[in-house]
Amino acid sequence: MDKKLYIHNTLSRTKELFETSHPEVGLYCCGPTVYNFAHIGNLRTYIFEDILKRVLLSLGYKVRHVVNITDVGHLTSDADTGDDKMEMGAKREGKTVWEIAEFYTEKFMENISDLNILDADIWPKATDHISEMIGLVKKIEDNGLAYRTEDGIYFDTVKFPTYCDFAKLDPESLRAGSRVPIGEKKNPTDFALWKFSPKDVKRQMEWDSPWGVGFPGWHIECSAMSLKYLPQPVDIHCGGIDHVRIHHTNEIAQVEAATGKQYVRYWIHGEFLVMDKGKMAKSGGGFITLDTLKERKIDPLAYRLFCFTAHYRSPLNFSWESIENAENSLKNLRSLVAKETAGIKGDAVKKGVDRMLEPFWSAVYDDLNMPQAMAAVWDILHSSEFSPEEKRSAIEEADTILGLALFSGEPQKHVVDSGAEVEFKVRVISPEEISGELADKIINLANERCKSREAKDFVKADTLRDELKTLRVEIRDLPDGITECELD
Repeated sequence: MDKKLYIHNTLSRTKELFETSHPEVGLYCCGPTVYNFAHIGNLRTYIFEDILKRVLLSLGYKVRHVVNITDVGHLTSDADTGDDKMEMGAKREGKTVWEIAEFYTEKFMENISDLNILDADIWPKATDHISEMIGLVKKIEDNGLAYRTEDGIYFDTVKFPTYCDFAKLDPESLRAGSRVPIGEKKNPTDFALWKFSPKDVKRQMEWDSPWGVGFPGWHIECSAMSLKYLPQPVDIHCGGIDHVRIHHTNEIAQVEAATGKQYVRYWIHGEFLVMDKGKMAKSGGGFITLDTLKERKIDPLAYRLFCFTAHYRSPLNFSWESIENAENSLKNLRSLVAKETAGIKGDAVKKGVDRMLEPFWSAVYDDLNMPQAMAAVWDILHSSEFSPEEKRSAIEEADTILGLALFSGEPQKHVVDSGAEVEFKVRVISPEEISGELADKIINLANERCKSREAKDFVKADTLRDELKTLRVEIRDLPDGITECELD
């Protein structure tokens, strides 16, 4: 079969063949604003992005995956008014903003682990990248697309002629909107690049800048961090559908105004989780977290399976009945896997497996069609045409994409070329013989990186990746939990 990924690109509003000219696929995903728990609607987006990453890895791509942590600058209003969400969270709980950021970042990472979502390569925090944001605002200002008001530095959208193109905005309706009071802004769509700290309020997060003490606008954060860690144009930028009209439109304007180059080649957006005929949102106060499901003894992977019941570009209706059905489906799926592959242990024969999996791969390569992919998995398990060995191989392969831990009851094996038993699974691939000492050094560094990632010390993990590169080693984290160290 044709092993190529076709994905719906918001930029063109069409399904396109995915291609890249970069050695690694640059994948940037808008991360959480860590002022509160992520609700399960937020987490639906990270699940579809995880499927995308797993599919790219299955096609043999190396992926450099970046997910930002927004710990400053995200205001409660898209009109650049209201409180900073981080300051609001600190007031709500009587803590410092730094304590709020640390607590909710850790809770988000727990959610990612519970949902079996592959770890990003880089988790940059907004507060660690203020200098990059200031530098990007300076470029925009130097190119004549920024102006100063009493409360900040703003992007002049009228000077960016293609501003309306990405979200298909109607310029006439925007002009009509100019009759609404907009303060010192020149145009209703202009947005803050840098906000000045209020004169009568002492903020906990503020920085010196060429324009005065203040803090970054929310949109400049993703632009600056994506450009720092990924080559331009970025291959893929993902997020929720609600980001199209403002956040991602503003990101495009900022980067292309600063660099004069295309920002992103493929924009991919996931639809809402719908509850009571409206999207689930923190502003409504009644959002459901993953911990809510766990308190009801629902396996988080049942929610992952529930997300596969609708295409990522279609709204998904939430109800407690539907989640309970997903829990039962997961139990039934694992039970059927155990029954149909009873007594079969790994390394099964591959005869017939490729043909068996054709409907599955056709579905996932066709814009991540997970409802059809799951139908193909059930068909495999119910088929009388294939042997238990073939079914075992097929389901193991499918689960590298599904991430449902269908064989989770079995002990995990350590895979190390030197034969040493270690805490993490590391495999060294080399086109030539390498000495035992060098192999051990690579394995030790790779294991240390795994420990750093598990401890959420991503700065150290990135340093160890760079150290491995000096040894001509490229790191690849595979969906099955093995870290490959490949010598070029």
